[in-house]
Amino acid sequence: MIRFRLQERLSDVGFRQQRRITLDEVAAATGIHRTTLSRMNRPTGANITTDNIDRLCHFLGCTLHELVEYIPSEPPEPRKKAQRDET
Repeated sequence: MIRFRLQERLSDVGFRQQRRITLDEVAAATGIHRTTLSRMNRPTGANITTDNIDRLCHFLGCTLHELVEYIPSEPPEPRKKAQRDET
């Protein structure tokens, strides 16, 4: 499972700057939709593009390893290919 550590990074940056950083502020600074940022804060995570991860690492001044964590788990079910209608 992939877990985003966005809230932890926001807390770290906010602590260093001695203020609270909101998702609205991150959305305005990075161009990432606030809904996408909210999905990243869920325990199940979200499907996020590498462009958005790059923007967040730049905004937060962190590395990929500090933002994203891999947690070993049962492998997901394989995706099934769509069946073509052979008519």
